[in-house]
Amino acid sequence: MFPDELDSQTEESALHGGRIRSFKHERGSWATYVYLPYYPEEEFRVLLEDLLLAARARGVVLSPQEEFHLSLSQTVVLRHHWIQNFTQSLRDGLVHCKRFLCSARKLRIYCNAEGTRTFLGMEVYAGQAQLLELVQAVDRTMTEFRLDTFYKDPSFHVSLAWCVGDVTEQMKEGIQELQSLVDDHEEGPYLLSLDCMEVYCRTGNKTFRFPLTH
Repeated sequence: MFPDELDSQTEESALHGGRIRSFKHERGSWATYVYLPYYPEEEFRVLLEDLLLAARARGVVLSPQEEFHLSLSQTVVLRHHWIQNFTQSLRDGLVHCKRFLCSARKLRIYCNAEGTRTFLGMEVYAGQAQLLELVQAVDRTMTEFRLDTFYKDPSFHVSLAWCVGDVTEQMKEGIQELQSLVDDHEEGPYLLSLDCMEVYCRTGNKTFRFPLTH
């Protein structure tokens, strides 16, 4: 009846990329977020290396994400004793959501609300309707537990790399050059394709997965 639990991982996980948490850790309270994982191919990694080198040439040193994902929720703080009910609520809400494909191509610069981290992301252009359906299901669970829901007009994206501080303006100056590396890829414009088969929820050192229907 409960979603599959994957191998435990440390709380300072690869999804955080070694970054400093933006809220104080309290015993019994776990950082929690819902997402779709992306497993890159070698072609993607080669392109990412080219993007990092081009950014470095402009004076911005970016660190690649150690894992790649598309967020379906904000990061919220969940009490440990809520985890079972929370994940069951997610499972119930996602049970009728179907598998789908989504694609991303356009680079975009993002900065967190605190202005402490800047991200280079690739924005989704196909599959938004299905992603919004997933977000609505996740939001219902968040509301049930009085937690923050997702952004009203989300820019669905996969974060590629990050750096400390707000360098949004500096990054925007070179975004066209970076985009040209995507558009002029040797085998044609590069498309990031994400096969959305399972929704994941990571809470503290536990990861749960919720398979979508065929």
